[in-house]
Amino acid sequence: MTDNPNPNRRAFLAGATAAAGFMIVKPQLVRGSQANSAVRVGLLGCGGRGTADATSIATNGPARIVALADLFEDRLATAKKHFDDVADKQHHAGVAASQMFQGPHAAEQILNSAEVDAVVVATPPYFHPRHLAAAVAAGKHVYCEKPVGVDVPGALRAIESGKRAEGRLSLDVGFQIRKAPPFVELVRRIHAGALGEIACGEAYYYCPFLKMPDYPKASPAELRLRHWLHDRVLSGDIIVEQDIHVVDICNWVLESHPVKAIGAGGRQGRTESPGDNWSHFDVVFYYPNDVHVSFSSCQFGKTGFEASERFFGTRGSSQSPYSGPLQIAGDEPWTWSGSEKPDKPKPGEFSVTGNFSDNLAQADSEKHADFIQSIVTGKFHNQAALGAESALSAMLGRTAAYTGKEATWDELLRSNETWDAGLDLDKLGK
Repeated sequence: MTDNPNPNRRAFLAGATAAAGFMIVKPQLVRGSQANSAVRVGLLGCGGRGTADATSIATNGPARIVALADLFEDRLATAKKHFDDVADKQHHAGVAASQMFQGPHAAEQILNSAEVDAVVVATPPYFHPRHLAAAVAAGKHVYCEKPVGVDVPGALRAIESGKRAEGRLSLDVGFQIRKAPPFVELVRRIHAGALGEIACGEAYYYCPFLKMPDYPKASPAELRLRHWLHDRVLSGDIIVEQDIHVVDICNWVLESHPVKAIGAGGRQGRTESPGDNWSHFDVVFYYPNDVHVSFSSCQFGKTGFEASERFFGTRGSSQSPYSGPLQIAGDEPWTWSGSEKPDKPKPGEFSVTGNFSDNLAQADSEKHADFIQSIVTGKFHNQAALGAESALSAMLGRTAAYTGKEATWDELLRSNETWDAGLDLDKLGK
């Protein structure tokens, strides 16, 4: 698919100021220092994924983790020890006490720090729109974990942040699979015509229930935040928070977003678990030219972890699992044969700890190195619109499943429903 068949998508991305344009500036102007000096990075949200992001950024730099921020003191202390160990191995100072920010105002404090050039936003997705906007307003380059929001107004706010960052800051969104070499080559071949005209596809994301640590002394509000992955408003539900990765790959392959969706799902098998997320979704996404993708997801019980996409065209078919043979069959057969084959993670850990392997072995390192290089060279990224497009695509499927009715892209964009967690952070984290 070399031509984008969806004029609405072109208008959406053009109006949102997508990543196609950037401004080259002298590297020494990035932060008023020598071009080869390390970018000073702060981590906002010291959980598992944020720690994995920041560690990879420091490892694949040039970058140093110089500031940490979290609502909870125990999270901050654990991160401090970890990043001091990282710094020690790299023979430089760890995180200074003055750059440790804890409590309900930790976000604004780290963003106001003159010691920070770039920030990793790895807070619960509910907070991403406001933290992304605040980072751009503070003049910080920002790496924001997916999704960029949990509701339509939040996703559109992320687009506005992208417009404000354009040409002066790098704004990356955490879809690291788009940098994984096997996927890059697969999609390049598909776009060059290896599958011919794509007629349909399927995608799935299967995962066991993700158990979180117990906090017996936590209040209900604190427990919601600590277990945000199971909270529908804080996470966006499983289709927006985790399944979004395969939805993003479908958009990437098809060079478009879905124009409508029908779906179903529910909480069977998860009704006694903490939180209110659904246990499964089954959605049919309709892309331009009547290309439909059948999507299935579950996150309950003790199933193994498995995620993949398959596309079927007039000249062949493709499959792109996270782990296993990644290949094209048909007129132009091809199989990824990368030499790096690390050990597979333990069952259930693949999506929880950031311990990616096999076809995703280089995804994080490539993505994070690219982010830092964009800052050092002044060839700034702007992935806000593409990040919002994938978030909205997942929300389209969520809406169809929640309502049991067909949902369209145009109707979705008109939604002004703002999800409210009803939390007062000033009463927490003290």
